[in-house]
Amino acid sequence: MAELTPGARPVRVVIVDDDPMVRTGLRFMLGGSADLEVVGEAADGAEAITAAEAHWPDVMLMDVRMPRMDGVEATRWIRARPRAPQVLILTTFHADEYVLEAIRNGATGFLLKDTPPEELIAAVRKVAAGQSILSPKVIGAVVSFVAASGAGSRRAQANEQLGKLTDREREVAIGLGHGWSNAEIGSALGMGVSTVKGHVSRVLGKLGMNNRSQAAVMVHDAGLV
Repeated sequence: MAELTPGARPVRVVIVDDDPMVRTGLRFMLGGSADLEVVGEAADGAEAITAAEAHWPDVMLMDVRMPRMDGVEATRWIRARPRAPQVLILTTFHADEYVLEAIRNGATGFLLKDTPPEELIAAVRKVAAGQSILSPKVIGAVVSFVAASGAGSRRAQANEQLGKLTDREREVAIGLGHGWSNAEIGSALGMGVSTVKGHVSRVLGKLGMNNRSQAAVMVHDAGLV
């Protein structure tokens, strides 16, 4: 169990799922870590928006398929707000249109609901620190789904957006599409990690995006990976 650094506050988490048993299980899993604190729960997207405004969490664990308002729409509303919390999608599906739209709307990544507890806890910490959760394994699932779902309608738009980038920034964006870390991108392109971080920031700024996961999905929409 991780210890809380003296003077630091725990990562504040809101759990969003329409199944009360899932919420209870997630609360139990996260409650064993001193550096994480579950500050609220919600049973659908509308309640999630209310909970985000009431508790100002750092991370929201968001189901996608819920009544009244799904997690995709809730993510769009939440990520558009000032001081928006990070959104980590929890799903039973490896990749589908709901998950992809949630990422396009600003979700930082997604995990399967059967993810082992230690991996889930580590993911919450990473997301709270601003890191995206979109591993090469997950990227593979995204690629397969995009290819099978007729992404041609989005390809021209994605390529137009990526046309705003310099050649070097485009190479970095393709690295994001592969799910590479800054160190892996730097190794492939012969750059230092700090230089890569600067390029990643410019890529996200030019594309009007919140995180690396959104850029990765756009690269796949464009057919560059």
